[in-house]
Amino acid sequence: MCGIYCYVGKKKAIPILLDGLASLEYRGYDSAGIAYVTDKININKEKGHLSNLKNLIDAQTDTYIGIGHTRWATHGKPSKKNAHPFKQGKITLVHNGIIENYQELKKILTEYNLKSETDSEILTCLIDKLYSECHDIIKVLAKLNKIIKGSYAIGLIVKDDKNNIYGIKKNSPLILAQSDIGNFLASDIPAILKYTNKYILLDDNDIVKMNKDEITIYDSKLNILDKKINTFDGDVSKISKGKYEHFMVKEIFEQPDVLYKTYLENQNLPDLKKYNKIHIVGCGSAYHAGLIGKYYIEKYCNIEVNVEIASEYRYKNNFIDKNTLVIFISQSGETADTLACVKKVKDKCDTLGIINVIDSSIAREVKNVIYTKAGCEIAVATTKAYSCQILLLMMMVLKKDITNLISKINHLLKNNYEQISQKIYNKEHLFYIGRDIDYYLALEGSLKLKEISYIHSEAYPAGELKHGTISLIEKNTVVIAIATDKDLVDKTISNIKEVKARGAYVIYITTNSLNQESDFYDEKIVIEEDLYQPLLTIIPIQLIAYHVAKLRKCDIDKPKNLAKSVTVE
Repeated sequence: MCGIYCYVGKKKAIPILLDGLASLEYRGYDSAGIAYVTDKININKEKGHLSNLKNLIDAQTDTYIGIGHTRWATHGKPSKKNAHPFKQGKITLVHNGIIENYQELKKILTEYNLKSETDSEILTCLIDKLYSECHDIIKVLAKLNKIIKGSYAIGLIVKDDKNNIYGIKKNSPLILAQSDIGNFLASDIPAILKYTNKYILLDDNDIVKMNKDEITIYDSKLNILDKKINTFDGDVSKISKGKYEHFMVKEIFEQPDVLYKTYLENQNLPDLKKYNKIHIVGCGSAYHAGLIGKYYIEKYCNIEVNVEIASEYRYKNNFIDKNTLVIFISQSGETADTLACVKKVKDKCDTLGIINVIDSSIAREVKNVIYTKAGCEIAVATTKAYSCQILLLMMMVLKKDITNLISKINHLLKNNYEQISQKIYNKEHLFYIGRDIDYYLALEGSLKLKEISYIHSEAYPAGELKHGTISLIEKNTVVIAIATDKDLVDKTISNIKEVKARGAYVIYITTNSLNQESDFYDEKIVIEEDLYQPLLTIIPIQLIAYHVAKLRKCDIDKPKNLAKSVTVE
């Protein structure tokens, strides 16, 4: 959550800062702000999308150093006063993370006049107080680990030293980059790719000092570090929307290409059969992908699989041993709860990451890692990364060619499902139902719809409806029913008939071999069968969510209250 972007160099800073923040806005868009140096330190910030900030600033101001921030609200509501940067005393700061002991710190910082409701401003006060005592910002930053509980990535400017930007990170992502035009600190790699593909991954407690000419990195004991310079080898052009109206629909249509690339570049996958038990850990769509993996691993490998939500798994007794494999799934590789789970169990069992971002925090913590090849995913609601996660889980047990699958996906993408979306978009409540693997797909469909269209949607195992929830079914309640499993289709149809008898408007998703003409549905989507069936079934589900949100005129790529990379607990 939140995006940090800092620049010092030879070019005017404000256009570069605004451009960098635009590439990070998927991390938070409740507010945005920048601080830049002229004869003084200037701060501009505004509530809402970055465009609101751009309208306030003269981009041609003669400044060559600045720090910027896009916010996803944690402490304090979205507002101008809670927007970053914050200035207290001689410190101007942007922060990503959570300061868990901010209330305790607030009690010892009573001399400061707080202007916001945020933990980040209290952090600014703390750093200023420590700086006033020793006048050495590097030493101050080295002390933070002993004082602060929680997570932080920080970029700051000191009033006494307007030529340098300082940074530090703990449990929150921050990268460093050098280019011909200057030096950068940023929350994510895409933000620096317009200027350079060379970057340095910062480890926890690394401290950065950078000016237009040089960069110095210190460890927590103030030793100077020589860090590896990495090269990003992805396609920068993929970060633009191109001919598409939204990143989300572009990323849906990229799925054939990224799935095939993921398949080709992951031919030597781990042998799961050497384990007695497997746990799969993730959040949101990554958790749903894990459920699909559970179905296939249990069916084809006969190994017990537990799928866990990371925010629950990190606080429970996990019952693991040396014969257990724990698979961690994360698009960003920075998901805070998932990362904490890795650190909890990595010394007790084998760990495997399914990650989309090379050298991300989770990728570096697990024993083994498999990379999805989804490329940069900008839309907050994941589509192509989720599908690549499923593919890798299935490939570990199926080991079959996917050429026919790709052809079938391309065929499905020719249908836009707008007619069906017209039946849904004006509703405020909706249900997805299915059994077993179809229920797992229903969970993802329901999440996609509620994420981007704000329709209240629930997913239920089809057989569970009559144990209470069917009381909510009334005339014209939309029910999207998924039935692709031949062993369970008759049972699912019986449940569909139960909701239909109570007035539901049923959209039925099934395969060509299970297709039948009947009166238990109002709309029907028929999908070709394939060994990798979920990767076909999900396509109309994703496109329906997209078109419903478009008809409702929602901000599809940046849905309210959400952000892409969840780096806070």
